[in-house]
Amino acid sequence: MDSWLRPIQLEGELVKLVPLQKSQKVDLVFAASDGKLWELWYTSVPSPKTIDSYLDIALSQQASGHALPFAIINKKTNTIVGSTRFLNVDATNKRVEIGATWYAKKVQRTGINTECKYLLLKYAFENLDCIAVEFCTHFHNHPSRNAILRLGAKQDGILRNHRVDDSGNLRDTVVYSILNSEWKTVKTALEFKLGKNQVS
Repeated sequence: MDSWLRPIQLEGELVKLVPLQKSQKVDLVFAASDGKLWELWYTSVPSPKTIDSYLDIALSQQASGHALPFAIINKKTNTIVGSTRFLNVDATNKRVEIGATWYAKKVQRTGINTECKYLLLKYAFENLDCIAVEFCTHFHNHPSRNAILRLGAKQDGILRNHRVDDSGNLRDTVVYSILNSEWKTVKTALEFKLGKNQVS
């Protein structure tokens, strides 16, 4: 892996982000089964049938320096509740994308996503010295699009007919980003939201 981005553990009040490993296979499938997330046609979440290839791809991308995948642990229950990663790593231009994110249904809209993104963004801007962090999602994934906007990211544009999915459907990809010049304000807003979540 490129020395710019090495396996790390990030921890907040609600979650720990730990390096993704094959030994987490059963726990990942159990988390994804909460809501049968793999049935969502506009996103890619591992199922009992696809978990092996999901892990193989994520770990091979890590080995080649193109991604850094995490398992998300809910500190309250000490259980895996999802996964996220840095991907499309561009060390030369100091850019990363945060994506391939999913959560068990029971922890969606609980503050866990906000803290995960806060930890990843803080590391990207304050440790990796990124100039921009990107987010990409399916045009039809409106929950994801709204969540990205709530983080403070701005829409850059739409890549039309960007990909062909497993069912042969053409995907339009919506691209968002946060710039290093925007991080101070975004950080303040996220810390305010996290403070409210921890009080409630």
